[in-house]
This record gives sequence, structure tokens and C-alpha cells, in this order.
Amino acid sequence: MITELPIDGRRSLISKKSGVRHPSIGNGFTLIELMLVMALIIVAVSIVMPQMENFMRGRGLDSEARRLAALMHAGQSRAVSEGMPIVLWIDTKQNEYGLEEETPPKGGDVNAEELSLNGYVQMTVNTSGQSGSTTFHNLPAIRFLADGTVDENSPQTLQMTEGSDTLWFNEMQNHTGYEVGNTKQQ
Repeated sequence: MITELPIDGRRSLISKKSGVRHPSIGNGFTLIELMLVMALIIVAVSIVMPQMENFMRGRGLDSEARRLAALMHAGQSRAVSEGMPIVLWIDTKQNEYGLEEETPPKGGDVNAEELSLNGYVQMTVNTSGQSGSTTFHNLPAIRFLADGTVDENSPQTLQMTEGSDTLWFNEMQNHTGYEVGNTKQQ
């Protein structure tokens, strides 16, 4: 038998046999309340999403710049440790870049790396004003020599863009690598 008894100022149904308290009808959410909450969530998400997209887009450029800088460092390290030139090639049409021995053995370079650019990021190689630019398989390339320096015919600048954001990789004056910055150095 179930009886209605006031507990803590609220009405509840309590079973005399089991002593279990059952809430009375009317303690749930109505359909209108649920629809209002869903509408508020939709409005909040529609306001926040454009800002999140811009935030993620900027993070993509930063992430790609770090990956390219790490690959440049790996190329220099390999050139020094293996005592032979290593090239970092850039395919701007396919949005890919990679690292490989300049003259790989018959079986190919087992340590070769190939990376794809993030879909929003574009890379441009600036070889203007340079005669005899370094290429690898007809692609512009940075050539790291066995002493760890950059070949003088390697591109002086690389540009990475994503939307309106731009980063430049500028070759250092002493040919020991590239610096990353927001401006192109002359």
C-alpha cells in the first residue's frame, strides 16, 4: 500500500512495505522547457563557432611552420652526421614537402620523409633574383651541405600563408639555416 506523506515540506509517495520514497508526478521538465534550453545552446554555438574556426586556422599555420623548421633541422643534422648533402624539396602544386639524400643509394633513401601541408596553408618558394637555383626532381629545394650550412643557390626565402596570416623563412646571412619571422628580409 502506498500512502502520501509530507517529508521535508514536499509531497512524496512512500510505500509502507518497502519504505522507498517515490517522487510525486510533476517533478520533471516540460517539453517547452527542453526546447528553450536547446534553442539557447544553438544560439551559443552559432556565436562561438566562427571565433573557434579563426582560432584553429591560426593554429594550423603555426603548426606547419614548426613542422617545416623541425624538418630543416633534421636535414642539417642528417647532412652533418652522414657527411653528404641532404635536400629539402618543396612541391607547391601538390602542397607537399620532404627530405631526402641528394644522391640516394640503389634501394632509395630509407630515411626519406614526405609531409603534406595542412589544407588551409599554402607555401611559396621565392627564387627571384637567383640564377641556378637548387632543384631536386625539378622542384625547388634547400640543399644542406655536409658541414651543416645551406647551399648558396638554395632559396633565400620561403613564405607560408593561411588566410591573411603570413610567416617567412629567411635564410641567415651566414648560411647556417633559416629564421622564422612575420616579415620578409631583403
